[in-house]
Amino acid sequence: MQRQLEVGLLPDAALDAAMAFMALHLEAARALLADPQTTALAIILPPAARDHRDWRLALARDLAREAAPKRANVVSGPPGDPRAGTLRFLADAPGVTGQYLVCDE
Repeated sequence: MQRQLEVGLLPDAALDAAMAFMALHLEAARALLADPQTTALAIILPPAARDHRDWRLALARDLAREAAPKRANVVSGPPGDPRAGTLRFLADAPGVTGQYLVCDE
């Protein structure tokens, strides 16, 4: 079963956002992945400027490595059909892990 962790707000600056995620949400992500019922985790982050890409991709890749064979991906975008479709795709895509996917309207 794919679980989701939705993060509401993060700071605008990339370094501050990375630090806030690690301090406030990383343990929750690890706890969801530790649940025996969980086969995959989709972390949903709010839209951000392009300079956030590196830390978000590193988060996806490192969590995927740590949780293998479970899957971990990071999805960014506002609520709506593109994000919902991406989450549906990930739930049924057993080979996709360690990815950072940006959903635009």
